[in-house]
Amino acid sequence: MKSRRYDVVILGAGAAGLFCGAEAARRGRAVLVVDHARQPGEKIRISGGGRCNFTNIHASPANFLSANPHFCISALKRFTAADFLARVEERGIAWHEKTLGQLFCDGSARQIVDMLTDDLAQAGGTLELSTSVDEIARPGATFELRLSTGPVSCASLVIATGGKSIPKMGATGFAYRVAEQFGLAVAETRPGLVPLTFEPNLLERLKPLAGVSTEARVAHAGTSFDEALLFTHRGLSGPAILQISSYWREGDAISVDLAPGDDVFAILREARQLAGKQEAQTVLARTLPKALAQFIVTEAGASGPLAELNDDALRRIADPVHRWTVKPSGSEGYRTAEVTLGGIDTAGLDQKTMESKSVPGLHVIGEAADVTGWLGGYNFQWAWSSGWVAGQAV
Repeated sequence: MKSRRYDVVILGAGAAGLFCGAEAARRGRAVLVVDHARQPGEKIRISGGGRCNFTNIHASPANFLSANPHFCISALKRFTAADFLARVEERGIAWHEKTLGQLFCDGSARQIVDMLTDDLAQAGGTLELSTSVDEIARPGATFELRLSTGPVSCASLVIATGGKSIPKMGATGFAYRVAEQFGLAVAETRPGLVPLTFEPNLLERLKPLAGVSTEARVAHAGTSFDEALLFTHRGLSGPAILQISSYWREGDAISVDLAPGDDVFAILREARQLAGKQEAQTVLARTLPKALAQFIVTEAGASGPLAELNDDALRRIADPVHRWTVKPSGSEGYRTAEVTLGGIDTAGLDQKTMESKSVPGLHVIGEAADVTGWLGGYNFQWAWSSGWVAGQAV
């Protein structure tokens, strides 16, 4: 079978790959975007509860983790959250801001997928789905690929296949295998933005709290997040936990303040003075969910009217509210992780083009590279920014 020739072949029809493909095609490049999935942009489709948290207006290098925290600066400056929002508005997609600068579609996330695929098609790019990549070679100045649909060749090859997160959606370590084939280093990968789990004995103690959610400050290694925390039948989840999970390593403890901004000891002392007949858990339940308040008071052995509790008893209640130190046993892993930490080492990539320094024409974008954003639209912004700069260079 005769090989089809393209200027650019992009492996992966997710956010970064589709965006890069449209940008390159607009420049008159012959572009092919390939994916083994049956539908494009599956992570986009399920994100944000089906409404796609497509960017964050506060996106800056400070919101990203990488072995080289400076690597993402160029791409984020050259194509910003405001730039992508302008594309969304030009398309006529209604959107709204939730907390902390997170932007969501008013309607379905499919609007973002449709925008990306339409842009690619209108620019003259080709999208092939349900297509596997069986072999990649570079015998000379061009890349030769053997696809399930036949052989293709290209001058520029873009790796946009993401990481290992959510394997049920088809995620694999394909990007890392391609990188290693061409001699690119891969930084250690692990699940990020993932719920944390507890050992059985602790889970049994916390069983009554499964399903309880509260605002909290969760901290580890000098980093903290003030967002919601959720007790689960496996451990802890919720935005605050997902955020800190990207900084946590097995064997480490995390610190939790279940009432940030309040002084529970002072609240209890004042209530004891003003209305000593009240139960401690009744007063605490004004600050925390009722089940959590009851659990903490019972664990402290401080049940009963406040008038019967001395300061030591009140401290036994207040301390675990503000200074709960807990050591997770692990995480739920790639099965539920929203992103993959680590990836193709950015030391081997040009930050202005996302091109390999050692393999001309090979580019790495999106989650495949060792750049991981916080929860809240940051990872999509990295997909747009890295895809855009590569799209100007291929």
